[in-house]
Amino acid sequence: MSPDKPVFPVDDFQFAGTVNPRPLNIWWVSQYASTPDQQFTTQYDLARKLVDKGHRVTFFAAGFSHYKFEEIRLKGGESSREELCNGVRFVWIKTPPYRTNDWRRAYNIGSFAWRAYWNARRRREVPDVVIGTTFHPLSSLCAYCISVSKSRPFIFEVKDLWPLTMIEFGKLSPRGPLALVLGFLEKFLSRRASKIMTTLPGVGDYYAKLGVPQHKTAWIPNGLELSRYANLKAYDGRLPTPFVLLYAGGHVSANALETIIRAAQIVQQTDNDAQFVFVGGGQQKTQLVKLAEELHLRNIQFRDAVPKTELHRILESADAFILSMRDLPGLYKYGMSFNKLCDYVASGRPVLFAGNSSYNVVKEYQCGIVVPPEDPQAFAKAIREFRRLTDEQRAEMGKNAVRCARERFDISMLADRLEKMLISVVDEFRGSSGSSLDANEARTMGQNENSAGARFKDGIAVRL
Repeated sequence: MSPDKPVFPVDDFQFAGTVNPRPLNIWWVSQYASTPDQQFTTQYDLARKLVDKGHRVTFFAAGFSHYKFEEIRLKGGESSREELCNGVRFVWIKTPPYRTNDWRRAYNIGSFAWRAYWNARRRREVPDVVIGTTFHPLSSLCAYCISVSKSRPFIFEVKDLWPLTMIEFGKLSPRGPLALVLGFLEKFLSRRASKIMTTLPGVGDYYAKLGVPQHKTAWIPNGLELSRYANLKAYDGRLPTPFVLLYAGGHVSANALETIIRAAQIVQQTDNDAQFVFVGGGQQKTQLVKLAEELHLRNIQFRDAVPKTELHRILESADAFILSMRDLPGLYKYGMSFNKLCDYVASGRPVLFAGNSSYNVVKEYQCGIVVPPEDPQAFAKAIREFRRLTDEQRAEMGKNAVRCARERFDISMLADRLEKMLISVVDEFRGSSGSSLDANEARTMGQNENSAGARFKDGIAVRL
């Protein structure tokens, strides 16, 4: 194969007035990345769009599910497995199990970072760019080390701010040794990265305090494939009796769901015409179910999580959606990034939001009602206010939600933005390093891509 011949077909695309004829080989280290048969799919959806544009995307992710707390990808004795899902390659890494945020989860995190690094390091294949996702910082550190070993640029993808998130949630002392180590690691990665890619719109201000220029930050919010929602039942704003308020997402401390359960108690004692439905799983689900039982609530249902490909059908049954968060102004002044909010607005129903965040799209697009966080009385009042609206007013909120989804969360638009950023990073790296792929390196990549194509023919997963 000629070294300069693209392995995958790709249309010419332009960035900053230049044409880049060669598709990119993108490695993405993200422990919780998943396929559409699970819950978290934003990264997969972006990768699928990049593959459609002729690029090659490989995820290094854990086979152990963070949502189900069980191994779902690997069989006994396997340390890793490769799988192709609609053109997107996944390398599933074996990690030890956990169920709560104790030492076992810390071991799981460290194990993933170590094993993912060596899995990538041993490959003869060379990427064009390496992305590291900070659901936790060791995943990004792993990606940075891979980028150094392959002499390629590193992109620091920030989903959560560490250690600020842990400090604000009261898990770490701001002057404790672990917070200081995490703060050093955050500063190190942000300064070494060619670009900081984030779902939080205000993160540029945050990293500017660490000495990182604002222009180094690129905002690419969570998004979704809007075509999944194209054929949903139209929302006309009319309320049945009882009407359904639906929450779909993680049952974890960060989402302050006990606030909603206590609001449901107030509603049951007064109006009793709303049904609360909680869909999903998480570390707090057992406690939340127990709380609802202790309060003798008859207006709450708990349901299991469903695959992302089926979620829109569940959302279609709702008359409005529930979104709640902790009262942490020191954290949420940089914005919020809830995957569930993307699904909510794409479904074209109003959102009842108990939260206080900058860059609040519910307020900006007038697609729901916003009340202070962690205040059951305020949320119960929001439900009464929602009930008093006219059908036309509720329908208008639904239309505004769809407009929000199209303007902010359309995955095709976000993939275009990501592609331009990646091309810019790679071109700048080649220019600053003064060299591009030499013939031997390009030939090695071609050989590996050919062998990968054989391994992935017909979507067959192969043990490494």
